[in-house]
Amino acid sequence: MAFKSVILSPSLMCADLLNLSHAVRELEEAGVDALHIDLIDSAFSPSMPLGLETIKQLRKQTRLDFDIHIMSVNNEWFIKQVLDIGVQRIAFHYETSLHPDRLVNLIKKENVEAGIALNPATSLTTLDYLLPSLDYALLMLINPGFAGDKSEQQVPYAEEKVRQLRAKISAAEADTAIQVDGRVSFATIPGLIAAGATNLVLGSTGLFVAGHTLKENKRTLDQTVAEGLARVEIRE
Repeated sequence: MAFKSVILSPSLMCADLLNLSHAVRELEEAGVDALHIDLIDSAFSPSMPLGLETIKQLRKQTRLDFDIHIMSVNNEWFIKQVLDIGVQRIAFHYETSLHPDRLVNLIKKENVEAGIALNPATSLTTLDYLLPSLDYALLMLINPGFAGDKSEQQVPYAEEKVRQLRAKISAAEADTAIQVDGRVSFATIPGLIAAGATNLVLGSTGLFVAGHTLKENKRTLDQTVAEGLARVEIRE
């Protein structure tokens, strides 16, 4: 495994939605790498936290990378909208894509990183022919749109799915990163990194943990990431 660092992508839907400008400034000061922004059409999953106009306004407020996760039944329309805004990464769901290869090419021709997202139970075999052209794969570790449901736990096969995807990427001699999303917590981060995750989507259990300041949570996060990276180095 070649990676020695991990991208930190806090989920904007878990920030203070009434004070987004302030929340983004705090995240900048904390030293995160990107803002993970969920675009949900309410048909794909029962949630709709942020609209396109909000994202347009936020683009003027920060230089942080925009990491877009489209959860929609109309992927192409959303892809074109966010490309016009100016973003750095776009992932869309395989489950609602008739021509995923075409959509990957649509993104990449604009010099934006392209990713495909998979629901927890979607097989990794769907990526067999796509891996060489993907900048990253986004593995959902809970069912999309249910982050607010505290009873929704990370799937028990989370680490194993990451490990299997890492093996597929190596076998394909690809350079595809692995992003993980869904209950990516202080408890699960070391294992996910050790299994091969290189990009963490951070929510209510990994950065916006109630009862602590963002700075306190960031310190804990840095410790758990370091623990995961140390486990990678030991195995190497």
